[in-house]
Amino acid sequence: MKSNQTKKLCIAGIMCALAVVGSMFSFPIFGSKCAPVQHMVNILCGVYLGPWYAVGVAFAASLFRNLLGLGSLLAFPGSMFGALLCGFVFMKTKKTLPALIGEVFGTAVLGGLCAYPIAVWFMGQDAGSLAFYAYMVPFLVSTVGGAVLSAVLIAALNKTGVLKLLSDNGK
Repeated sequence: MKSNQTKKLCIAGIMCALAVVGSMFSFPIFGSKCAPVQHMVNILCGVYLGPWYAVGVAFAASLFRNLLGLGSLLAFPGSMFGALLCGFVFMKTKKTLPALIGEVFGTAVLGGLCAYPIAVWFMGQDAGSLAFYAYMVPFLVSTVGGAVLSAVLIAALNKTGVLKLLSDNGK
């Protein structure tokens, strides 16, 4: 039991580092920095580590990205909702495609809606100049890119059997 927790914690740390380094490959859309690698990491963590580790990795990566100047405050809602929903959907269905859809919906819709008050209250955006759904489009672009990356990566690693070591079945 303790060995499995240690393994998950080590993998979570590596995934957090991957998300932070991968955020250097971001592109701006409106007021958001789109980082598809973060969403790829969210899906990998949600599928192989579970929802709580996925949220922890998303939070830590968002925090480090902000401290290093690689992200904005919108990284928090833009990653954590998708990671949580992806993890829960995979936990219930044990299927990758619904988990990918959970990440996309959680990030684009839930994260996009929650980004609006953060932009208004903490980032000084004028509420009149922002549409309520203004962050859904950039979050959608970013999360779909990450979902495609993770789908390809998960398929390749499952085919080789490497990711079986990450799951609880590969103790």
